[in-house]
Amino acid sequence: ILVIGAGVAGLQAIATAKRLGAIVSATDVRSASNDQVESLGGTFLTIDQSEDMETTGGYAKETSDEYKKKQAEMIREALKKNDIVICTALIPGKPAPRILTEELVKLMKPGSIIYDLAAEQGGNSAFSEAGKINLIEGVKIIGVQSLMNSLPLTASSLYAKNLFSFIRNLYSKEKKDFN
Repeated sequence: ILVIGAGVAGLQAIATAKRLGAIVSATDVRSASNDQVESLGGTFLTIDQSEDMETTGGYAKETSDEYKKKQAEMIREALKKNDIVICTALIPGKPAPRILTEELVKLMKPGSIIYDLAAEQGGNSAFSEAGKINLIEGVKIIGVQSLMNSLPLTASSLYAKNLFSFIRNLYSKEKKDFN
């Protein structure tokens, strides 16, 4: 699995993938992400650069054209080894950076998956559309829409199920009342 963007969502994706037994690599323009990715068991893919890509607030900033060329080459090599790409790269107040070009997407093996969490802000991948699943030359591109809005419903359902199971264990079928 390749994770593009090692912020909060990217780090959680890395941790989850590792727990499921995946071999995970990640990239981010902020060099500070290196230690975080490696502490979760991922391999950090980096580009030699002299630019500082982090704002004073700790967020990523837009990259130069030279950096984008180096990044595309690094990702081209990484895509040869990965079947799943999770895109989470965002720049506050701007559209999501287009990191996976049409050419890079078409280089992926058929059956590969791109899960683009940045789709609502334009997407990190070509062919990403919020709320849609596109199939391009055998590569499935999933454009996530309103992820944060769907989580409370899932959490509420899980809480209700757990509460019901707990109370059901307190009820005695023989006595027809609670213990």
